[in-house]
This record gives sequence, C-alpha cells and structure tokens, in this order.
Amino acid sequence: MLERLRQAYEPIPAHQPPSHSTTPEPPQVSERQLRLAGPGEATYLEIAYRAPAATHPDFFPLMVADSLLSGPSNLNMFSAGISNRTSRLYRALVERELAVSIHGGLPATIDPFLYSITAIVHPQSSVEQVLAALEVEFHNLLETPPSQEELSRVVKQTRALFAYGNESVTNQAFWLGFSEMIASYHWYESYLAQLEAVTPQAVQRAAQAYLQPENRTLGVYSPAGDAPAGGE
Repeated sequence: MLERLRQAYEPIPAHQPPSHSTTPEPPQVSERQLRLAGPGEATYLEIAYRAPAATHPDFFPLMVADSLLSGPSNLNMFSAGISNRTSRLYRALVERELAVSIHGGLPATIDPFLYSITAIVHPQSSVEQVLAALEVEFHNLLETPPSQEELSRVVKQTRALFAYGNESVTNQAFWLGFSEMIASYHWYESYLAQLEAVTPQAVQRAAQAYLQPENRTLGVYSPAGDAPAGGE
C-alpha cells in the first residue's frame, strides 16, 4: 500500500500548506436566550457556552469539567459512549426527576466553538426548576475545586472511553485524521498525558473562565401552547 501511495502522490510537487486565519468572534457580554414552541411532547433545555479550541491550554481542564458535570463525552463518532449515572448533573436532575436525561459535550475543534449541555425536562418538572438545579451545580464547581478522588474517577472514565474508541484500526485512523484536522497527530499522541496532567485547581479555573452566565446562550424548545415563540 505504501508503494502504491508513493506512485500516486510522489510526482505531485510539494507546496507550503495554506495559512489558517480566522476573524475572532466579538466577546459575548451578556446571556442570550431563545425560546421556541412547536410540535412534540417534550420540553428541551440547551445551554451553550463559548469554549476554547482543542489546542488551547484550557481545553483539557474544561473537558474534565464536562466529564465531572455530565459524564465523559465521546470525540470519536465510530464508538459508543459510557454511562453518565455518576455525574453531578445526572444525580442532581435525573435522580431527582427534574429531567428525563442530561448530556454535555465539548467538541474538539480547530477554532473556538461551544460547550453545550442538553436536558429533557421531566413532565412533572419545569424549565425553571431544571435551570435552578443546574445553577447550583455550576456554582459549586466555580466555588470549590473537585476532590482528587472525584477527579481521578472522571479521568479514569474518560481514559476508558478513549480506549474504547481505539479498539479498531478504523477508530485509530479516525483519531489520527481527526487530530491532523484540528491540530496535528501529536494532539492524539499526547491525549492521555494532557488528560492526566489536569489538576482540581485547573478544572475550577476553566469553569470560572467559561461557565459564566454572560458567556452562554440559553435555548428552550417547548410543545406548542406551553411557551411563547421568540427570543432575545
């Protein structure tokens, strides 16, 4: 295969890769809200925070914060996730029957993007109750760093998810190609080392930097008739 690749591509002259440039998005200075009503039976709440690119020093601490809050998320589209039943938000929302489900996600991207949390509101609960419970958990993390024991547990879960996502050659190829798109294959090679280097204080600092109300957009989708359409 290597010989075939050389025959196909070696004759093509080499060029300098194009520079990657982007216009930074203006900072967000206040919370934005959007409320929609439409067909369906469930009410959805999604909160999206502006988040750093995959190569930013805050990316891995914020990813660990996500694992702590909503359970480890999977960056690999070819492998399954794992349970988030031990996460703070699952215990605070699903076990208390404020939400039917709760999930978070921090995509690894070449440019700054979003960290989002999505909840399906329990039929016997309300958006306001869910949001109040979320605010309590955010406040707790902003005020107090996680214990080393809790940090070790969520890092272990994230390591396990990474291992599951590398079980096949297809998944390994995905990781290599994906890492080259957002940074370089060294990002993939150093993934576990960067994960292990995260400290409780780094998790708290990342939460304080990004999980602030003025840095988010809050969206609510409700069955028609339960909420007004519109936004601000």
